[in-house]
Amino acid sequence: MNLWLTRILPDPRSRDARKDAGSAVETHHRLMALFPDDVPNTEARRALGVLFRTEPAPTGHQILLQSTHQPDLTRLPPGYGHSLTKDITPLLAALRTDLTVRYRIAANPIRKPGRTTRELYNLSSVVPLSGPAAEEWWLRQAEASGLKAITVHALPLDAAGGSRRQDGHRIKHNRTQFDGTAIVTDPDQLRTRIVEGIGKGKAYGCGLLSLAPTRGGV
Repeated sequence: MNLWLTRILPDPRSRDARKDAGSAVETHHRLMALFPDDVPNTEARRALGVLFRTEPAPTGHQILLQSTHQPDLTRLPPGYGHSLTKDITPLLAALRTDLTVRYRIAANPIRKPGRTTRELYNLSSVVPLSGPAAEEWWLRQAEASGLKAITVHALPLDAAGGSRRQDGHRIKHNRTQFDGTAIVTDPDQLRTRIVEGIGKGKAYGCGLLSLAPTRGGV
C-alpha cells in the first residue's frame, strides 16, 4: 500500500476556493471529488484513506491531503490554486523503535461521560476538552498510537464545521493543534494510526498525524 500526501495552496481569487475555505464540509466534498466515483459514499473516505488538515500559509491557507490512492488533481476547478502530490510511503517504511520525530496533528479531543455522570452534572453525551484536559487526551492517544510524547504544545483552533448537503444538519468539531517531539515505541501501530487517523471528525479536517524526523533521524 502506498501513502500519498498532497499539498494544495488555494488561490484567494478563486470563488470555489473562497467557498471551501469557510466550510470543512465543503472542503471534504472538494477533496473527495479528486478520487474515483465507484466507491460507495458511506465507505469512500475510509476506503481511500482520506484525511486532511488546513493550515495558515503566506497566501492565506494550505490544505494537506493524505490518501492511500493518488488523487487526480486535474479534477480541481480551473484556477483553484497550486497543488503537488508526493509518495510518502518511504517515510512509513523508515519508522523504527526509538526514532525521535517531530509531530503535528489537529484533533478533536473529547470525552464521553457515562449516563450517571451526564445526569449528575447535566452534561451532553460528548464533552469537548480544552487546556490541560486536551493535552492529557493527546498524551493518551499518542501512547496508544506507538508514540511517547517528549514535548507538547497545544494550540486551540477554530472549530471545523459546516452544513451537511443532504439534510442541512450543522456539523461542528472543536479542534486543538498539537505540536512537539516524540519517540517511536511501536512502529507498526504508528503506521496504522497514521493511515487511519486519530480521534473523531476525520471527514472534516481532524485526525491527520504528520511526522518528520528530527536532525540525525531517518
